[in-house]
Amino acid sequence: MLTGKTIILGVTGSIAAYKTAMLASALIKQHADVHVLMTENATKFITPLTFETLTGNKCVVDTFDRNFSFDVKHVSLAKKADLVLIAPCSANVIGKLSNGICDDILTTTLMATKATRIIAPAMNTGMWENPIMQDNLKRLQAYDYHIITPATGRLACGDTGMGKMPEPDTLLEHILLHIAKDKDLKGKRILVSAGPTQEAIDPVRYITNHSSGKMGYAIAKMAAMRGAEVSLISGSVNINPFTGVCVVHVKSAQDMYDAVKKGAANSDIIIMCSAVADYTPKTYYDQKVKKNDSDLSIPLKRTQDILKYLGEHKQEGQLIIGFSMETENLLENSRQKLTKKNADMICANSINEGKTGFAVNTNQVTLITPTEVHELPLCTKDDTANMILDKIKELK
Repeated sequence: MLTGKTIILGVTGSIAAYKTAMLASALIKQHADVHVLMTENATKFITPLTFETLTGNKCVVDTFDRNFSFDVKHVSLAKKADLVLIAPCSANVIGKLSNGICDDILTTTLMATKATRIIAPAMNTGMWENPIMQDNLKRLQAYDYHIITPATGRLACGDTGMGKMPEPDTLLEHILLHIAKDKDLKGKRILVSAGPTQEAIDPVRYITNHSSGKMGYAIAKMAAMRGAEVSLISGSVNINPFTGVCVVHVKSAQDMYDAVKKGAANSDIIIMCSAVADYTPKTYYDQKVKKNDSDLSIPLKRTQDILKYLGEHKQEGQLIIGFSMETENLLENSRQKLTKKNADMICANSINEGKTGFAVNTNQVTLITPTEVHELPLCTKDDTANMILDKIKELK
């Protein structure tokens, strides 16, 4: 996703510097051009050679280093960069940046660049909570720096509290959020539902389905990277939401209905990816289950048809997108759903192929609108999500 992007990683004096090596490796796998600038103190924790080996670029520590082809390094890198991330960022460097002090290669480059600037503070809890530190951070935010909030846990000093640098995967998500995609959905408010619902039979058991939530989470992720304000209403899944996505967790179909109904009023686009079943005697094979050779009645109730409700209460200019998973008559059943639910588009996919449907990482979706049928290729759910969002932009 980062092909053609130039990223500067700034490394300061902190034990968390070892995590930055893993981040550099992850960025290279995303095909980014990665340059590392280190403070002198950072070299006490990790060597420049580590980063040079990972990135294939010279790691610069000394502002006046002469061991490279001549250019004014802090200026040339500042102009070249799409994004600068300082991780870990020490209290010392935060203090320098917030007061315009430029006394090494890292701080001079930050002063010169017009690229997106992110810092990931890492320090002792007492230092993090110090009012001077908080004032410095507020000043940096006013200067359009993006601050990644530290994690909470056991610190290198033995204390437990806030101050840990987040894991490399989290840092990578922040980078992707800012520069991986054009912000063509900026200003759009998108509501996505994902995952299964659970209908309690008794205090122990419940009825659910095989939905993993992967498709909905992929759509939320890609919409966020494209600049949208994303709310994700999620059933119980084993997926971490993407950075910047606001998540509302629900359990039952009624919970899902209530959350979607509440969020719909403030949404420009609603994408229903969740698997919510209509648990009635007609759709459930039996109203009784055997328990100790005796019949136990299951009080089943009809759940709300969320997509139908959205179609009936569609606001002017609002787009309603539904999903249809069929084992047969895919196009016919999906076209009927499009009409009956008053949706603007149905994303139809079959579960017969083995490479599509629940739990897998690939999907093949057919996009059905009132005027056309467009079959997408078999690809990752991230790529499928992007193509769905492209079509939604055309509808808008």
